Amino acid sequence: MKLLKRILGVSKPPDPEQIRTAIRKKYAEVSRSAEGKFKYPTGREGARALGYDPALLAEMPGGMVKSFCGVGNPFTLGPIRPGERVLDVGCGAGFDLFVAARMVGPEGGVSGVDLTAEMVEQARANLEQRDVSHGEVRQGSAEDIPYADATFDVVISNGVLNLSPQKEKSFREIHRVLKPGGRLQFADMVLRGDLPRKVAGNLDAWSD
Repeated sequence: MKLLKRILGVSKPPDPEQIRTAIRKKYAEVSRSAEGKFKYPTGREGARALGYDPALLAEMPGGMVKSFCGVGNPFTLGPIRPGERVLDVGCGAGFDLFVAARMVGPEGGVSGVDLTAEMVEQARANLEQRDVSHGEVRQGSAEDIPYADATFDVVISNGVLNLSPQKEKSFREIHRVLKPGGRLQFADMVLRGDLPRKVAGNLDAWSD
């Protein structure tokens, strides 16, 4: 359990709803553009550095690319097969949803969940703009995923689980919505030790 807590970055945080409020505020701004809001490359430059296909980037709406702030590439961890159902936890403006939609094809399906209403609105508009008819987005959190048990073949996430103030609950929820034998493919930041108390208690740090 001690090792699990270290991997998940568990330190004593502020109240979970305070954290969610700070995250909503930050990512409402990111829904328009991620430029200058993180200490690592974002947008088109960040996506290229993480190995995303330039041809796919060229197909995406400009707003989808501008708001990209992923920390890795979950698609490098294993294949996404035609016909599968994929859930993106913390889908943002729909960047990884769009990639997954191309992989599963029209016979499959992609679903996104995001905490921030502005991100949900952007993602829906972006998918509609590119005629992704086999995709949908719902507002919700990693701790309370608005889908039934055993719904998905694959759950992906990109730089989002570190934002959760209740990480063990988030992983239980992901396990619940995965079909038996389903896969979790996520990219995220991992702590090598416990956060200093002044950082763990800083709301701005939780939304970075």
